[in-house]
Parts: sequence; structure tokens; C-alpha cells
Amino acid sequence: MNPLVDSYIPGMQPRRGKVRHMYDFGDRLLMVATDQISAFDWVLPTLIPDKGRVLTQMSAMWFGTLNTPNHMISMHVEDLPLPTGTNIEALRGRSMVVCKLNPFPVECVVRNDLSGSGWKEYKEFGTVCGIKLPDGLIESQEIPGGPIFTPATKEKTAHDINISFERMCEIVGKRTAEELRRRSLSIFVHGNEYARRKGIRIADTKFEFGTDQDGNIFLIDEVLTPDSSRFWPEDCYRPGGPQISFDKQFVRDWLENEAKWDKNSPPPELPPMIVLKTREKYIEAYERLSTLQFPWA
Repeated sequence: MNPLVDSYIPGMQPRRGKVRHMYDFGDRLLMVATDQISAFDWVLPTLIPDKGRVLTQMSAMWFGTLNTPNHMISMHVEDLPLPTGTNIEALRGRSMVVCKLNPFPVECVVRNDLSGSGWKEYKEFGTVCGIKLPDGLIESQEIPGGPIFTPATKEKTAHDINISFERMCEIVGKRTAEELRRRSLSIFVHGNEYARRKGIRIADTKFEFGTDQDGNIFLIDEVLTPDSSRFWPEDCYRPGGPQISFDKQFVRDWLENEAKWDKNSPPPELPPMIVLKTREKYIEAYERLSTLQFPWA
């Protein structure tokens, strides 16, 4: 378990996101997932070994399962003209060759169960991202009427900001916003039904989309992973409080409850036990959903 904090391809400078690096090969990109982990829009100083591989393998599984256009071309880094001296083994399993597309500047969030920031807002205002919900709901309860669409802005240097659907229409256009909402809800329903057959309930998630030069829309980035979603074991689901989780809730809970982190100053190092439990849960989620053994376990 040699965690990867930074990727390296000789002579190339990647575009760095919070935990991913993108290398430009003309009409294609190489997307490399490191083992960094973010929480509350901060990149933490502690790595989760193999996390990047879990996310990449899980996204590849979903891209092959969901019936929607996506940006994945290949899982083989050798398909690209890599410079001499590239450490292919360090990239293997955590890299995906994808189409170069123009991403929309919004995140398409879908919420099925009342949790996280949605639950906090509901307790105070009776709404989730401004959407009025019935009175008397409890934490982790399934939202009456089915999943709701709650977009957010994509902020590079600050917290992502929840926005109304009307504001999303102003940013990307009404027709595009309606299509992204339709696709997001459809993909979520399909993915959640599949996951629940495997024993995992998806409480919420976020999708990202992009377009090619002809305006065709594709699902991009990662999809339905423990980083972009809340995964709960179906057989343990009990509305009325926090749920057992397959995602990085171990990390969030420790930061809030044990470390008492204020979310404004640089985050603390994670204890080894939290790192181990988080890695184990990520791998278990992958193995449940894919029915395959994680190759690097």
C-alpha cells in the first residue's frame, strides 16, 4: 500500500483538482486519481492508500453499467503516447483515458434521503436547498415524492455554493438546465436501484456533465463513488439518526466530533485507525457493487 500524493509524467504539467490530476493529450485527457481525500471542501493532509484506485475502478464500473453517454475511452494508460520514463505502474488502476470536453460550471446534486447539510437546513427552515419539504421528517428519512435535484456552483478556492434551479437556468440556460436535471434524476434512480440490489443505499450524490464541440452532453468526472455520494448498507438502514456508512463519513465524523475542527483553519492529520477503516469501507463498497475482488486488496 504505497499511497500516491502526486502524479508525475516526464515533461508534462497536469491541471490539478482537489484530488485528481488531468494530463492533456490533445483530444484526450488522462485523468489520474491520487490517494488524497477531501472533506468539507478541504484537502486533508493524510492519504487513504488505494483510494484513487477504488474511485477509478468504481467509476469505470458505473460507466459500463449506466445507459448514458460518458467521457470514458479506456482504462489503459498505454493507449496514450506516454513520454519515455513514465512510471506506468504508479498510474495503473487509478487512471482513465477520457474525451476532452467542456464541463458545465455547476454540480448536479441529487438527494434521496435527508442527511448532511440537507438535514441541517431542514431542521432550521423546513427546506433543502430552498425546496420546501413536508413537516415532521426525521434524519435519514427518504424524501417524500422521490429524489430531488439541488444544484450547486463549482468553486475552485472556496466552498461549493448551493443554488436554486432558477439560478442554474441563468448560468447554463433553461433548456440545458432542464436536460441536466432530467439526466441526473434518471441516472440516480437507475444507479440506486442497481446498488440496492447489491445491498447499498445511495442517500445522495453529485454528477458532473460536459459537452463536445457539437453540443452533445456527456457524464464526466467520477460517478456514484464513496467520494461523490453517501453509501449506506441497506440492511442497517434505520431512519431517525446518522447511518452506518461506506463512504468518507468516518472522516467527517472524526473531524467534527473528535478533532472538533472548525472547518476554517487547515485540517488535522487523520489517526491511523480512521485511515484503515475508511480504506476498508471504500474497498467493501467496490466489491459489493462490482461483485469483483479489489485487485490491490
